[in-house]
Amino acid sequence: MYLVENPVLQRELLVNLRMTRAFVLLAIYLGLLGGVVFLAWPADKTLDLTRNPEDAKRLVNLFFLGQYLLASFMAPSFAAGTLTGEKERATYEMLLASPLRPGAIVFGKLLASLCHLAILIFCSLPIVMLCLPLGGVSLYEVLAAYLGLITSVALFGMISLAWSSYFQRTAASLVVSYLTILPLALVGVGLWSALEAAGGFRLVLSVTVFPAIALGAGAILFLNTCSRLLHPPDVGSEGKDVIDLEAESQQAVGLIIQRDQFPDKLFAPAKRTDLIADGANPVYDKEMRSEIFSQGTLMLRLVIQVSMFLAIPLMAVCLYIAPHYTPWYISYVVLFNMLVGPVFSAGAVTSERERQTLDLLLTTVITPWQILWGKLVSGLRVSSVLTSFLLWPVVLACVMPVGFYTNLHAIGLYLLIVVATCLTTAMTALFCSVIFSRTSLSLMTSYLVLIVLFTAPLAAWYFSVTFFPNASETNVVETAGLVSPFAAIFSVPLDFQLPQVEPRLANWAVVGGFLSFAVLHNLTLLWLMIWLFHTRWRVAH
Repeated sequence: MYLVENPVLQRELLVNLRMTRAFVLLAIYLGLLGGVVFLAWPADKTLDLTRNPEDAKRLVNLFFLGQYLLASFMAPSFAAGTLTGEKERATYEMLLASPLRPGAIVFGKLLASLCHLAILIFCSLPIVMLCLPLGGVSLYEVLAAYLGLITSVALFGMISLAWSSYFQRTAASLVVSYLTILPLALVGVGLWSALEAAGGFRLVLSVTVFPAIALGAGAILFLNTCSRLLHPPDVGSEGKDVIDLEAESQQAVGLIIQRDQFPDKLFAPAKRTDLIADGANPVYDKEMRSEIFSQGTLMLRLVIQVSMFLAIPLMAVCLYIAPHYTPWYISYVVLFNMLVGPVFSAGAVTSERERQTLDLLLTTVITPWQILWGKLVSGLRVSSVLTSFLLWPVVLACVMPVGFYTNLHAIGLYLLIVVATCLTTAMTALFCSVIFSRTSLSLMTSYLVLIVLFTAPLAAWYFSVTFFPNASETNVVETAGLVSPFAAIFSVPLDFQLPQVEPRLANWAVVGGFLSFAVLHNLTLLWLMIWLFHTRWRVAH
């Protein structure tokens, strides 16, 4: 029932492993990892295994950490929609009414969602084995690293599956899963790098403590998810399109959003009780007051609480204790917007398609421009207000005696970079929503595009500096970082006049390049969307 004769597992495996994107993803994943090893491979015609083992160790560490981050980011994309997909297809109640035990359903969904990811991980093993003859790394260290990778991915998949049981939409489950998994993945990378000099001690931890913690936490989440399926609180959800927010607020635990009070009304205004004023945009009013929060505020409350929980220690260290680390806190704000921004815009048009109301909307007297700016500004407003909650400590630090008086120009540039990032994430997600027909596909494509634009240049720069520090290609790769807000943040001049702390020099080419790219990128996407809306059949079908 759990493994051999589990219809959920068999069905999910047949669907997932036979899709074209499964083969495309495998080819891209292995090609990327193989390309890293090929580019970093020593150029010597003859190899001296005792001459430079540190280079081989650095290559294996980079290979493993890169794969760890890739697998961590991909795990929610496979598992976060397992149960929400059933709810969106209105098959959730039929699944619960089947003779299958809740444990068999959860186990089948989890194993099927992680099976494709496990194939990617195991197929990469021969690539890393090629690095063993270079010396510096033993077979036991590689196997221990892969054991830690597999158990971590299993835990991340279980976290995503558990969140999937709480939400009605895949988009909400996905963003909360990312917010939960991202700090855990960064902690794992930090511990692996910090214990590099420990050698055998890191090996022991990789095969004992870390797997035990991951399996224990995964077991607790598994039992909790099974309990929710055994006594489902959301039975009947397939006919409940809109959640009663007043009833939800009475049952909510923790943060409560009161839509008629400040500052909650900035991102969640109360439902309208009077007529819309003449000349107002009905699309914007509908999106802000009804559409975005039609499935409740659980996702929003969790996003606020998790983000503030993570921000408190970061702001204490990076803004007040060691203010020269301010760029790291601003990077956290940008990363938060990367995760949250697309959620409120990626379904703006695809939701109309899914409800089969897009054709009706396009035949109204509302102009394409009104439709576009109404959906864009509504999503941008919510994501920008949530992001601004993380910026108020920066403003507070400016009035405290920690050295920001002489760096107000840097704070202004940081805020400008964050604003440009908010607009870019919202515009990119809205464009994907216009192009694709499903919200889940639009959201995943938005994340992929933003990750490639914002982080891929930095990864290429780090790889180039690590293995080719004197090569001319390094300058070319650094120039490619003009599209990354992270590169722009660390290019802003900053000087707190602290002993033993070098002032951060300005790189105006990177800062100006990113701001110029953001303007050009957003104007181009806006023009394309207006053109697509004017050719209505391209959007409606």
